[in-house]
Amino acid sequence: MLTHLSHVAALFERIPFWALVLYDGLVLAVITLAIVRRRGFASTLAWIFAIIAIPGAGVLAYLLLANPHVARTRRAKRQATLEFRQRRGRARGPAGERPARLSPAERGVLRLAERLSDIAPVGGNRASLASSNDEAARRVSDGIASARRSIWAEYYMVKSDATGREFLAHLARRAREGLDVRLLYDAVGSWGIDAAALDALRKAGGHVEVFLPINPLRRRWAVHLRNHRKILVIDGNVAMTGGMNIGDEYSGHRGRGFVRAWRDTLLVLEGPAACALGEVFAEDWSFATGTEEILEVPRGAEEDGGSLVAVLPSGPDQEANAVRLAYFAGITSAVSRCWIASPYFIPDGPTNRALVTAALRGVDVRILLPEKNDVTLMGPAGRSYYAALVRAGARIFEYRPAMLHSKLMSIDGRWCLIGSANVDVRSFWLNFEISALVFDPAFAASVEAQFEKDLGESREITPEILSGRGFFAALGEGVARLMSPLL
Repeated sequence: MLTHLSHVAALFERIPFWALVLYDGLVLAVITLAIVRRRGFASTLAWIFAIIAIPGAGVLAYLLLANPHVARTRRAKRQATLEFRQRRGRARGPAGERPARLSPAERGVLRLAERLSDIAPVGGNRASLASSNDEAARRVSDGIASARRSIWAEYYMVKSDATGREFLAHLARRAREGLDVRLLYDAVGSWGIDAAALDALRKAGGHVEVFLPINPLRRRWAVHLRNHRKILVIDGNVAMTGGMNIGDEYSGHRGRGFVRAWRDTLLVLEGPAACALGEVFAEDWSFATGTEEILEVPRGAEEDGGSLVAVLPSGPDQEANAVRLAYFAGITSAVSRCWIASPYFIPDGPTNRALVTAALRGVDVRILLPEKNDVTLMGPAGRSYYAALVRAGARIFEYRPAMLHSKLMSIDGRWCLIGSANVDVRSFWLNFEISALVFDPAFAASVEAQFEKDLGESREITPEILSGRGFFAALGEGVARLMSPLL
């Protein structure tokens, strides 16, 4: 130990005094920036800890990941959305009457969604669920094959693997047939996307755009602000969303080598709600292209009956994050049960307190998470919340067969939230996400049936399991939780 310290001291002796003073000034300046940004106590404290504890790398990480152009990019997206809606002629009006079959609390949630999104809820939809990889891949492929006019695809991740290349080739084939094919992908999530396949899609007549390219020379860029949405709109009357990206782990394709299977959920909407998802795509397309092009979204007629759907885009361009408040409203309004599935579970303070309070009120709170997480720190960070929730009466389950990637919430067996947002800081503050609130007891029953099936393949976290944790496990969870605002 003494030898190690002597080596460190000798290293510092070789650094010129002026360089140390300059570095200390830089650290002080960066810490000041972190405080001025006011991104919450936990996030600010975590960044200050990283800046001080990891010399050089902490400062560099903050400058690359947290600070540059975040506010400017957020303002630019907000302004672009407002201008797009003005050109489109869509402005928010007073909330309409909610169906009588909804409870007062449900009407409130629906009114909240409409005010936060500027998108009116629509009835007359047919909602269905695809919970297996094979079925979800088939629904996506069949949707692309059945298109007659347009295919609009927006994904966080399009991987350069067999599934990704097949997806791009399928789009190119439909573009050659004269359809309006557009692909919007995230620059970070789709890093390494097959450039040759993209070029083939463009040559076939398809349109391709990237969301917020990583280029410090551009005025609009930010590593942290990513488009995490998954949207596929077919002809404006069929749409798919949820947690599934385009890659082998989602489709079940094994290809060469081992690819761990993921368990995800795809929501398929047929009816007027597909048009609302098309509007979200059109807004994102306008922002990514930087043009005033207005994509014409075919509008289906609203019919009586069916599922009532509120499409809910959310992101850092909003004054109040829509999905964060939707989760909070759902949890606090639950009367009998609140079931949540999420691959990444780092709830903010209000969401965590809402879950604890709901459990103490006697609500059947169940939280389904993966046993083994693909992000190393996410597992222990999420487990640091277990004890307080279990003590309050919530039940926590860890899914064993695969990497659980479903993102959903079911309230009282009457309505569900399904989309791309995780219950974590990044989805609630940094990512552009898309969700759908589906008010339909029959559909909620199908969601809960699948949820219960997944519980049957999971391990429940009991008080005995929690009390049996060792010191080092608890320490690791505490450190991971401290660092969680940086994830």
